[in-house]
Amino acid sequence: MNREIKRVSIVVLCMFLALFVSTSVIQVGVTDTLNADARNSRTLYDSYQVQRGSILVAGQPIAQSVPSKDAYNYQRQYPQGRLYSSVTGFFPISGAPTGIEGAMNSELSGTSNDDFIDQLQNLVTGKHPQGNSVELTIDPVAQKAAYDALGSQRGAVVVLQPKTGRILAMVSKPDFDPNVLAVHDVKQVDATYKQLLDAPGDPLINKAIDETNPPGSTFKPVVLSAALESGDYTLDSQLPNPASLTLPGTDTTVYNDSHTTCGPGATVSLETALILSCNIPYAELAMKVGSNAIKTQAQRYGFNQRLLVPMRTAASTYPGYDSLDEVAMSGFGQKDDRATALQMAMNSAAISTGGTVMRPNLVESVLTPDLQARDQFTPTPLGRATSEKTAQDIAHTMVRDVSEGVASNARIDGVKVGGKTGTAQNGSDDPYTLWFTGFAPEDDPQFAIAVVVDNGGGLGQSGNGNSVAAPIAKKVLEAVLGK
Repeated sequence: MNREIKRVSIVVLCMFLALFVSTSVIQVGVTDTLNADARNSRTLYDSYQVQRGSILVAGQPIAQSVPSKDAYNYQRQYPQGRLYSSVTGFFPISGAPTGIEGAMNSELSGTSNDDFIDQLQNLVTGKHPQGNSVELTIDPVAQKAAYDALGSQRGAVVVLQPKTGRILAMVSKPDFDPNVLAVHDVKQVDATYKQLLDAPGDPLINKAIDETNPPGSTFKPVVLSAALESGDYTLDSQLPNPASLTLPGTDTTVYNDSHTTCGPGATVSLETALILSCNIPYAELAMKVGSNAIKTQAQRYGFNQRLLVPMRTAASTYPGYDSLDEVAMSGFGQKDDRATALQMAMNSAAISTGGTVMRPNLVESVLTPDLQARDQFTPTPLGRATSEKTAQDIAHTMVRDVSEGVASNARIDGVKVGGKTGTAQNGSDDPYTLWFTGFAPEDDPQFAIAVVVDNGGGLGQSGNGNSVAAPIAKKVLEAVLGK
């Protein structure tokens, strides 16, 4: 009899230990994953019983929960909805939250692993549960300037603090009003969501981090970086300077935008070719440097990886190419090269500060309900893209591109602005994608920027990066430099 009791006791003990381990794993190890799962509707409904934390910019709420008089305890509100929609996303009564609302959902709802002890204390004391607030790195002056400067264009603007990776502005247009997606009417929310899904310009897509485009000539600094880092080239290195170039093994002919040579002379330097944004020399350079070296260089800048900002970004891509004609096209940001606005801002930020790529981030801190900082932003390098010498050479060339080259519409009196324009092709009849990326001021870079304009800026194939994207960047830089 004692033997049987002993066996039963061992079985019960094992079952208890198994239950203890499994619940501990769930509570401590995978709580955040379960809470973030869009299929977990119970978590979403329960979250309305908690006063969700605010999303803050410069201490002011851009998303907040206020008491409601319906069956739900709280209503989510966005005081400046459209201005910050690409950052906040929305918190719907049905479906999964997006933007910061989704990426920081467990912190805002007070259900993260770090909040477990607080949840237990609330149960014991009967204290009304509250979520944490999230303070963003966004600069309200930069955000408003970017929003206004982009105007009615389709595209995105990203502004970074080069030395830290803080995202100071993130604007995507067309935008949307997150308030209409936060109402407590499932049918209304679903209908509005469907309308936005079908709307021209894809307003629910964050074009700053979720959409990639051929970068065009804004990719040339990456190719130049690969050349300079190889040790085989300098800014003064010369390349042949024809008015046209037939790509190896094809009938495809490449031209400079001017359909002439890249300045006078039988040869042209790498520096002059960048300042004048000539395609032929960079097609030639890409074939000489090689696809593998360019791919390695692009990856050092952050290509071919998805980042958390904390939203997960699309990966900017340089896939690598087997044939010389494809490598040549990639040398000026065509073929299958793709980039987000965030990536191109990261490139300029790294070039402006000596070659180190900082990990971009939107969250400055997480604040507990009693306004104590629980998690604080710490600048973190993503890696080193180039040597300091290479970065300085390219940065100075980009300054010359603005002061005396084809990026002239980004000039600001009294400020040394570095920049690179891009006019990327999307097909024989499709509108161009228009770009500008750069930094300011040269001697102490405070801001790095990327502007991308879809649909040719409404000009089809008549516009270019300098005529459309560079003036947008100039307005933003003037606002943040003069604040």
